[in-house]
Parts: sequence; structure tokens; C-alpha cells
Amino acid sequence: PGDQEAGELGLAAVPGRQAAFRQALEAAVHYAKAVGCPRIHVMAGRVPLGTDRAAVAGEMETTFIENLRYTADLLSQENMIGLLEPINNRITDPRYYLNTPHHAAAILEKVGRPNLKLQLDLFHCQIMDGNLSRNLEIYFPLIGHIQIAQVPGRHEPDSPGELNFPYLFELLESLGYTGYVGCEYAPTGDTLEGLGWLQSYWESRGLQHGGTSKAAK
Repeated sequence: PGDQEAGELGLAAVPGRQAAFRQALEAAVHYAKAVGCPRIHVMAGRVPLGTDRAAVAGEMETTFIENLRYTADLLSQENMIGLLEPINNRITDPRYYLNTPHHAAAILEKVGRPNLKLQLDLFHCQIMDGNLSRNLEIYFPLIGHIQIAQVPGRHEPDSPGELNFPYLFELLESLGYTGYVGCEYAPTGDTLEGLGWLQSYWESRGLQHGGTSKAAK
């Protein structure tokens, strides 16, 4: 994330911070190896204060692509995946550089490295573009990780909001997604109470705790 006290939220696309980015990336790889995590979120960062997004877009893209190629080369040595997450600029962070899946896909195409993937947070995607079913289908080959939260409150999937998560989970299964789904939300109660939606989903699919089939038992 860079220097958060100084207002940073990532470094990968921030001109002039390349050395700090590479140092932070090496530290992230060190920690990821220690805990056995094969994926690292490579945060793009914010448009610098006092600058116009359009005026710095070209320089930021050039910096981003350069840093991502460096990242891909480093992570390939460790058999790791780098992830790009678009963060909405309507509610969460007005200055974040990477804010739509379309922008992330375009960057990934320009970088052209197979060990860089899209981290698609359905909360951010719904706020910026909606059309979740089609976006999941279009970008599925690029997806390396999924995150969820209800919109607009960013709470549990079964809290009041816009998204039909049982439908979205079944869509992910039908597309062949086998990765983790990260619960990137602020729980309204305690953790166990807040996971009731998961138990309900498993039961609706004829599964027991942990996602095992009742028939198998």
C-alpha cells in the first residue's frame, strides 16, 4: 500500500515511486512465501494530489506497465500470481487509478504476462459498471481471485442490497471457478453470526459444513 499516512494506497502506477514499489514487492514476496500464499495484490495507487487524472494518465500507465512486467518476472521465479484489483472511484476512493475491470483487462493485455490476473471484487464492479453476469463471463479467463460484499453497504452477502449472491455463486460454479472467494466486507455483527449466509448457501446446494456433499457422507 505504500505510505498510507502520507495518503498513498499502492505504488505500482505512481511515477517516481518505482524504487519504493520494488522494495515493497520484495517484502510482500517474503511474507507470501512464509505463509504459503501464492497470490499478491499489486496495488496501482492514487492519482497524485493536485494533478488532473487525464493529464497524468499516460505517465501513470507507462509506470504501471513497467512495474507490472518487473513484478511478473519476479513472481515467476516463486511460482506466484500477481493480481490487479479495480477499486471504484464513486464511493470508495475518488483518486484510485485503476477503477474498472475494462481498464484492468486493457492493462493486462498490454503487459502480456500469464502470471498476472484480475482480482475482481464484485462490490467495486457493481458500483462502477453493473452488468455482473456478462462481466464475469467476458473476463473469466483473466480472473485470478474473486471478492464479495453487498452493495451499497459493503456488509454480508445476505444483508439488504442490490446483489443476488446465490445466483452469482452458481454462475461462478457454472463458469468453472475453483478458486477462493474473499469476504471483503464489514460484518454487521460478530464473525460467526455474520457467516450464516454461507451455511444457508451450502444447505441450499445440498452440502454440509465445509462444502462436502451429504450424499458422500
